[in-house]
Amino acid sequence: MTGHADISPTDRRRDDLRWMASAAALAARARPLSRPNPAVGALLVREGVVVARGFTQAGGRPHAEAMALAAAGEAAAGATLYVTLEPCAHASARGPACAELVAAAPLARVVVGCADPDPRTAGAGLARIRVAGIAAEIIASPEARGSLAGYLSARTRGRPHVTLKLATSLDGCIARADGESQWITGPEARAHGHAMRARSDAILVGGATLRADTPRLDVRLPGLEARSPARWVLTRRAAPEGWLALASPGDLTAMRDVQYLFIEGGAGAAAAFLAADVVDRILLYRAPIFIGGGLPAVGDIGLSALAAAHGRWQLADRRQLGSDTLEVYERTPCSPE
Repeated sequence: MTGHADISPTDRRRDDLRWMASAAALAARARPLSRPNPAVGALLVREGVVVARGFTQAGGRPHAEAMALAAAGEAAAGATLYVTLEPCAHASARGPACAELVAAAPLARVVVGCADPDPRTAGAGLARIRVAGIAAEIIASPEARGSLAGYLSARTRGRPHVTLKLATSLDGCIARADGESQWITGPEARAHGHAMRARSDAILVGGATLRADTPRLDVRLPGLEARSPARWVLTRRAAPEGWLALASPGDLTAMRDVQYLFIEGGAGAAAAFLAADVVDRILLYRAPIFIGGGLPAVGDIGLSALAAAHGRWQLADRRQLGSDTLEVYERTPCSPE
């Protein structure tokens, strides 16, 4: 078990990855309330038992490490800290640097799932912990990086992580030819979609969709109504009251403090973001129905040849939601030319 001196390197690495995946799952509880700070999860584990948990609190403070150490108290002695992001090393008027808190704790070891690209911390957090005599390392955790996708995108690319939601029939339609679209998918798929809204900082539709449907775009799940994201519309016109306008997908850097953007419709907006190659993730909800002659889910994306369409997306997850199927696709990293 984790914490035993005689554990093999292989078993230790297996344990490290398992606990880090658990910390990443815990981090989901912080999203999106932790903004503008990243949603981070932390576990304190001693002899194979979790002695404390923590995740970033609403408004970004306290941080996950501070929450876990405060919850553990004396039980932190000799424990391993698993934290999804490198502990911050910079001073703040809102609270102490987590690297200092961790360095002062009686820990045996610190395992980090992802280095922090913030230049104020990058490498300095781990260095401070090691100076205190605590073993500290970064492991390659896909779950940790995945849980921080929005933060990493904002830090390294200057734009939000973009998820495109499509709810279609088996023949790829989002509505009948006359525009009727309620409801293509069933209640389970719609509830899942609302849960995804609740995890987003902002939600966007195209101008045509806004004018035709006047969608609410709120979260209608019991207990999560307050998690409704900020509403954006893709338009060069002025946004109506209660909405914000994005002129084009190329202006994503203007969405300050937005780590996660959720695009929900319609075909024109979907096509615009796909054509600009700024979609990072697709949620494809498919109902077991045929519409025939209906409105397509995606408009023209300017594809020049069929060969150019291949190799762009990889299936990350598939699950059944009532009678509907959800497929999750992640953007394949571009290959160097």
